[in-house]
Amino acid sequence: MVNFTSNTYQMKREILSFSNKISRKLPKPERKFIADMNYGILASGSCLLTDIVDQLHEPSRKINIVDRLSRHLSKGTPKDALKLYLSLIRKWCPDQPVIHIDDSDVVKPDGYKFESLGWVRDGSESTSTKNVYKKGYHVTEATVLTTSSHPVSFFSEIHSSKEKDFTSINDVTFSAMDRAVALFKKATFVMDRGYDDNKMFLKLDSLKQDYVIRLTAKRKLLYHNKWVFATELRNRRKGKVKLPLFYKGKMHEACLSHVKVQITASRKDIYLVLVYGITEHPMMLATNKELKSKDDVIKVAKLYFSRWKIEEYFRCKKQMFQFEKFRVRKLKAINALNFYLTLCMAFLSHISMKTETNALKAAVIHTADPIKEKISFCYYRLAKGISGILSYAKEGVRLWFRTKRPAYRQLFLKLVV
Repeated sequence: MVNFTSNTYQMKREILSFSNKISRKLPKPERKFIADMNYGILASGSCLLTDIVDQLHEPSRKINIVDRLSRHLSKGTPKDALKLYLSLIRKWCPDQPVIHIDDSDVVKPDGYKFESLGWVRDGSESTSTKNVYKKGYHVTEATVLTTSSHPVSFFSEIHSSKEKDFTSINDVTFSAMDRAVALFKKATFVMDRGYDDNKMFLKLDSLKQDYVIRLTAKRKLLYHNKWVFATELRNRRKGKVKLPLFYKGKMHEACLSHVKVQITASRKDIYLVLVYGITEHPMMLATNKELKSKDDVIKVAKLYFSRWKIEEYFRCKKQMFQFEKFRVRKLKAINALNFYLTLCMAFLSHISMKTETNALKAAVIHTADPIKEKISFCYYRLAKGISGILSYAKEGVRLWFRTKRPAYRQLFLKLVV
């Protein structure tokens, strides 16, 4: 690829154009700060303020720039910027989109000065037989699939049970659901076994939303006026609907079955969709979507298996931008940093929606030098390619905000006779 400086200039302009859409209602210092954060995170592939400052190439002392960024982060997330961001991603999504909600963790095992630092289950080291707990924070994330089937976050909150005003994780999840309804009106919520809770079913029913939730082995269902375990219904039936499925790097032939039941919480008719042949124990999915044909059953199963995209979203956030290595200590500043990182992830989705013939997207993929030609999740290679293109930059983005001053007239002395 030739004309590297041209690609760098175009990438800068694309980042600034995206940042201005989010910050156009903010004062000029805030607009500069958002542009610095977006550019610095994408260029450095890190959320460490020192790494971000290195990519800004400003003549000031490094410590002074870090202090400036820290002061802005301590103000929290700008409400006007959040509103503009939500209105922007709403345009990227179809009517009645698919929403994934999941919990993750940010582990800080050696942290002592972080505000309200609690204990969390370390998902990277825990197994099905052993749980490993470390100091850290809980992260509740809600993503929506765009028209190009890539996840974009519309709710991301870092919280801890050590906070004074903390109530429960369920309340945080309910806040994500309320924002989704306010933003999209009608959607399909896809969630894993951790959300098999009567409160979740009642909340979604009250919001009049569709859902696909995987059930646990403890769940009881009303079938022919008798309460039975979901596992008993699972063992009675056999899948008759065939579904070729790519799962965890291998092709499988799943067998599907479904039965009409009632849930403990609402006593409303729902469907239990059973998925055989993928895992050791068949999956049990509860959905309130109407199933009238085989295609409807297959669609529900595919909706659940699309949930892996939010897990890849978490992984990309931690690996490509080193999210767990942040050093800001106040929880308000940590959530603000998380918001700007969310903007960078949304920028990756923005680039992914460009056509394959787009010159800038082609340059990003060429710079990333990927091994596989076609993949289902492209955020990794886009982040790597953008960072590679911006590595040729000798200046940051501050000069793009140069103040326009009026031309002063030359002073002269008037002689008085």
